[in-house]
Amino acid sequence: MKIVLLEELGVSNRILEKYAKRLEEMGHTFVSYKKDTDINTQIERVKDADILMVANMSLDEKVLENADKLKFIDVAFTGVDHIPVEKARQKNIAISNASGYATQAVAELCISFMIQLLRKIKQNEESCRNGGTKEGLIGNLLYGKTVGIIGAGKIGRKVALLCKAFGCKVIAYNRSIINDDSIDKQVELEELLKNSDIVSLHCPLTPETEGLIGKKELALMKKTAILINTARGNIVKSKDLEEALQEEIIAGAACDVFEKEPPLPIDYTLLHTKNTIVTPHIAFSSIESMEERAQIVFDNLFSWLEGKQKNKII
Repeated sequence: MKIVLLEELGVSNRILEKYAKRLEEMGHTFVSYKKDTDINTQIERVKDADILMVANMSLDEKVLENADKLKFIDVAFTGVDHIPVEKARQKNIAISNASGYATQAVAELCISFMIQLLRKIKQNEESCRNGGTKEGLIGNLLYGKTVGIIGAGKIGRKVALLCKAFGCKVIAYNRSIINDDSIDKQVELEELLKNSDIVSLHCPLTPETEGLIGKKELALMKKTAILINTARGNIVKSKDLEEALQEEIIAGAACDVFEKEPPLPIDYTLLHTKNTIVTPHIAFSSIESMEERAQIVFDNLFSWLEGKQKNKII
């Protein structure tokens, strides 16, 4: 079979060559490319592939329409909203994801965001660099705060566990029943928004969660509350969040995800709001998590080749 890796996996050539050698010893052809978002280029690269490997690069339906041999898409990412899943279903193409590889990485960054916002790190650093002091910039502890988790999957539960280690109360909103000792109480969304000092988003992007947090929801939050989004950009209405920050309806926010993948236009709304940390989708990305991701995605591949699909989406 011909296996096409359509973008880099963020691991060393040594690691990639190890997997490629094993595939070639099994009689398969393995081809890897540098990321190229041009649809025509992607169509050309995938048209004769039996298996496609892709990370978080968006894949257009036209790529699948022109890939008549394609049987399996191995996604090196947790979410699959960037993949034309319905088109794959129509063409009877199996899809697996790399669930779990970034749980620790995302959770650690969330805790970092919480502490940075609470302790006013950005403002204090700017003051220090400009010859100033901490005068007027005394922050708060994470200890004792109520953290609201929206989406209690693997990442949400890991964030809850770390928050408990800091002495927080953790409440959560989730579509199914939660059974986890790190979460003190499962509540409805309105109650979570009203009672949380920190709201952290960990739900997938679905038709139900798109635009979940907008003007109405932000108005329910405490004026001292902060919002953390390491899930998907479209879960939050960015214009509404900008207004809430500028008008001090909430105290701060940290956004690692946006409606589109960075680079963002320099006039993008959330790049210029008060008390806001913005990062270019780094939550999942660490040396350790990239190596774990490669291990999971190639394990998915070898299992599928043996007729045992893992981490099945369809």
